[in-house]
Amino acid sequence: MIDASVVICAHTLDRWGELQRAVASVRAQTRAPREIIVVIDNNEALRARAAQEFAGVTVLANAGKPGLSGGRMTGTEHATASVICFLDDDAAADPCWLEDLLEAYRDPAVLGAGGPVVPMWQAPPPSWFPAEFAWVVGCTYAGMDVQDGRIRNPIGANMSVRADVLRRAGGFASELGRRKLGFSVSGRARIGGKAESCEETELCIRASRLFPGGYFAYRQRARVHHVVPAQRATWAYFVNRCLIEGTAKAVLRNLAGSGDGLKTEQRYVREVLPRAVASELKAAMLGKFSSARRAGAIVAGFCLTAFAYTTTRLGGMVEDFSQNLSSRAQIWRS
Repeated sequence: MIDASVVICAHTLDRWGELQRAVASVRAQTRAPREIIVVIDNNEALRARAAQEFAGVTVLANAGKPGLSGGRMTGTEHATASVICFLDDDAAADPCWLEDLLEAYRDPAVLGAGGPVVPMWQAPPPSWFPAEFAWVVGCTYAGMDVQDGRIRNPIGANMSVRADVLRRAGGFASELGRRKLGFSVSGRARIGGKAESCEETELCIRASRLFPGGYFAYRQRARVHHVVPAQRATWAYFVNRCLIEGTAKAVLRNLAGSGDGLKTEQRYVREVLPRAVASELKAAMLGKFSSARRAGAIVAGFCLTAFAYTTTRLGGMVEDFSQNLSSRAQIWRS
C-alpha cells in the first residue's frame, strides 16, 4: 500500500505561527499520512517547544549538515512510509494535497510528484512584479514547463519522492541547498544572505538518470500556499535572488550538463520571457503603466541572472563545487 510520511523542516521561532499552520494543514488532510516528522535545524528552544506542543508528531533535531538539505535527510532517515512528502514550515497544504499526490504513484514509473505553490502575500505584491518570476519567492511561475503532466522537478515547498528512490539516489546535495550564498562581482560565491537554490533540481536529474524511464509528475490539485513576507516583495530581494539563481544554475550546469541541467531554463528564456515581454509592452501601449514596469523587471531579471551565470562560469567556483559533487556522486553509486 502506498502511504506517506510528511517531513516539515523549521529553524526559527519567528515562524512559529506558520509552522503551527503547516502541521495543522497536514492533520486536516482527506488522506492521513502515516506520520508527521518535524525537523528543527540548530534551534533547541524551537525543538523543545515543538516537542511539547505537537502531540502525535515526531520532532527531531537536524542530525546532518546545517541547513535544509541536512534537515530533509534527517527526516528521511526516520520516515517509514513508501513515499516521503516535503512541506515548508511557512506553507499550508490544501485538504486534498496528500490524496492527490499519492494518486500519482499508481503509475510505477513515477519517481516523485509535486503540485502548484501559490503565493500568500503578506503585503500587496508590487505592481512591477512579473508572474514569470514567481520562482524568486519560491512559488510556481507563469510559463512553468509542464508536459503531459510531467515536470523536470517539483518545487521544494511542495514535493514528494518515493522513499527508495530518494535513498538510492543519495538524497539532497547540501552544496546546492539553502546555503548562505551571496554573489560578488568576480562571480565567486561568498558569505551573504540565505538562499534557496537548486537542490531539488539536481536530485531529480540524478534520480531520473538512475531510474531510466521514470519521471516526476505534476498534480494540479495538490496545492500548497506559501507565505511571502513583505521584505521579499522588494526590488532589493528580487535583484539578490536573481543573482543567486544565476550562480546556482552555473553550478548545476557543470554538474548535470547543459542538456539535463538547463533544458527547462532554455525553454523559459527562448519562449516564456519573450512572450511575456511582448504581452506587457502591448498592454503598456494601451496606457497600462504597470505593464511597462513588469516588462522592465522581466528584462532586468533575465540580465541579472544571465550576468551571475556567466561570471560564475568564468570564475573558479564551479570547478570546486562540481569536483566535490562528482566525487560524492561516485560514492553514492558505488
